Amino acid sequence: MPLVRDGKGEIIVVDSGSTDRTIEIAQSYGAKVFAETWKGFAAQKNSAIDKASMDWVLQLDADEALEPGLAAEIEVALQTDSMTRGFWIPRKNFFLGRWIKHGGFYPDPKLRLVRRGAGRFEEYGAHPTMKVSDPTSRFSHALLHNAYPTLRGYIDHMNSYSSVGAEVAVAQGRRGFSFADIVIRPALTFIYNYFFRLGFLDGREGLLLHLYHSGYVSWKYAKVWELTRKK
Repeated sequence: MPLVRDGKGEIIVVDSGSTDRTIEIAQSYGAKVFAETWKGFAAQKNSAIDKASMDWVLQLDADEALEPGLAAEIEVALQTDSMTRGFWIPRKNFFLGRWIKHGGFYPDPKLRLVRRGAGRFEEYGAHPTMKVSDPTSRFSHALLHNAYPTLRGYIDHMNSYSSVGAEVAVAQGRRGFSFADIVIRPALTFIYNYFFRLGFLDGREGLLLHLYHSGYVSWKYAKVWELTRKK
């Protein structure tokens, strides 16, 4: 998480039990590394924000990077824009090495650059959102999201996300077994994203992505039934 003030910066990394060389590599770049137990997606991100000392905070996940040109665009904006409190950044999502341009996966804007103290992440399952009430602006260059280089990784993530999504749905009052949610909703999701939102233009990768994403929808609502049945 780079943070900027007067042309200087700092990198803050909050690590939650990684088993690779994350801590060692981060420290070699001068990062301030904090090892903390997992508290949830939003709480973990906010914990890193709370450790910031610079005027601006740019939040990045471990599988994200800046597109060439984005860093320069950010630098210019911070030097010339005195009113904006947060910036939306488009995100390029990669699946099996291919940039997915259609089916609702681009521009996928994310509010990630904010003045310190102007924004906080709010919990929403596996996809917490940043909230800023003050004026915001947008960048043209993108974040590169190398989320799913393998099918196994994607399926593992969707399995985990569907469990979290089911918990959120139950907390919102969703109950019971629904044929429409488990069968019809996933089918309509595939048809809408793959055909109407032109997901088929992303080739074989697009087909697999939207097919398995519709599976995620079915898993989520099946798990809603499983959770409420146990209760």
